[in-house]
Amino acid sequence: MKRRLIALMVAALPALAALVPTAADAVSRDSGPVAATSCAAVPVSAPSGTKVESVKAVANAGGTVTFPAAPPLHPKEETLTDVPAWCDFTVTVSHPGANDHVTIRVSLPQEKKKWTGRFQATGGSAYLAGDLSGAPLVGAVKAGYVAAATDAGVGANPLDVSGWALTPAGKVNTPLLKNFASRSLHDMAVIGKDVAKRFYGRSVSYAYWNGCSTGGRQGYAEAQDHPTDFDGILAKAPAVSWDRFAVATLWSQAVFNEEKVAPTPCELEAFNTAAVKACDALDGVKDGIIDNPRKCHWDARRLTGAKIVCEGTEITISRATADAVRKIWAGPVSSSGQKLWYGPNKGASLAALAAPGAPFFVADSWVKYFVTRNPSFDTTKLTYESFTQVFRASQRQFNDVIGTDDPNLSAFAKAGGKLLSWHGQNDELVPTQGTVAYREQVNRVLGGNKRVDDFYRLFLLPGVNHCVGGTGPYPTDDLGALVNWVEKGQAPATLAASVTGADGGTVTRDVCRYPMVARYTGHGDTASAANYRCVNA
Repeated sequence: MKRRLIALMVAALPALAALVPTAADAVSRDSGPVAATSCAAVPVSAPSGTKVESVKAVANAGGTVTFPAAPPLHPKEETLTDVPAWCDFTVTVSHPGANDHVTIRVSLPQEKKKWTGRFQATGGSAYLAGDLSGAPLVGAVKAGYVAAATDAGVGANPLDVSGWALTPAGKVNTPLLKNFASRSLHDMAVIGKDVAKRFYGRSVSYAYWNGCSTGGRQGYAEAQDHPTDFDGILAKAPAVSWDRFAVATLWSQAVFNEEKVAPTPCELEAFNTAAVKACDALDGVKDGIIDNPRKCHWDARRLTGAKIVCEGTEITISRATADAVRKIWAGPVSSSGQKLWYGPNKGASLAALAAPGAPFFVADSWVKYFVTRNPSFDTTKLTYESFTQVFRASQRQFNDVIGTDDPNLSAFAKAGGKLLSWHGQNDELVPTQGTVAYREQVNRVLGGNKRVDDFYRLFLLPGVNHCVGGTGPYPTDDLGALVNWVEKGQAPATLAASVTGADGGTVTRDVCRYPMVARYTGHGDTASAANYRCVNA
């Protein structure tokens, strides 16, 4: 289960890549173009409080570059063709008193004429701060970017925090958590742009952030904490409000314990199947997708007594199981009934966030290593009361460190920054409504939806899973839309998206910016974006 889930989370990275090997030792190449620029170490400037320990440079010939398979994250090898010769800079930095060593990789086209003047910083996934393996960076280089990633000093394992979360004395390693939360992102932005300037002899023209999940949260952190680092931020399925999200996704374990049920995967899927059947046509088109889950008021308790067949065995859905699913969809509440956070949308798979005895690994590690500082803490034993205690403890201790939900983006707006964000309505790992709640907070602080749209636009994608996949149309060029907004002033009213339908044909949509939704005009092919218009939800 963990391997499948982390594969979903890491899919947000700009291109597939092996997790551990570096670009220098993990790829094979044909005879590529000859480098036109010397690839040698340059002096590097870092932000105040950050010390540069070393700078190394490696030349790469380019051409056809193959990144080998590295299961479980990358089951298939990936080949990039027509890659220009490029240079990898590996910059190691530290922070006095932190006892850390942070690696930042910067990849650049060796020929100046291959560079568009753009810089792209790439984000991480789960507990991986960034992918240094090569493919995401090389893919960006092919597109004409100087690209960068950082490991934040916490290593390259998105699943396991045991090697860095706690000090030998059993306390939270605050410097490394600070690196993971935000500090290393600013270091990467400053150093990446400085390397480009020293290498090419001119400054970066436009700087972009690109990330999903943890990478999405990182993009929001930059807009909040360092509003001048990037001209444009592409933040997808952002795990914002981390101090709440990373506990809230354990809610199902408390529900199962209190309600004394342990539904099978087949039962859980039956609830989603029934919800989709009930709410599919609310948007006027029957396509197997709940277009706007907030409008789906189907009650899980209506499935009570239904008989389903699971692996050859007939099961009758109990009232207790139905009530448990209803509570999971509704989201966590305190022991006194106060709403704490959001549950997954109806239509999103419950396999990750509602598996009895198998807690979501991101939340499980967060509670064990950071909130309780007790690696033996058993999150499968949570009750309503203990869940509330852990949730509140996480808020108290970590909101200021990694909450990433400050709604005052006025400095980012004043600097001229543009934030393009999207979230799949079928996200099975990061509840979509957390992102919507943050956007509504920004609206309240900064004068309403119309004003906020000037610099921050959110798109909710029906049927799309966490970062990638699902039955709904997926963005075809979200980064290009952001570039056009930043460089040409073309604010995206819609986001072009497509998917292969069940019949093998292509389904297209122009996804409308929040809070509007796309509605069928009643005429023409329901698979064509041309036959939909944006209306208020």
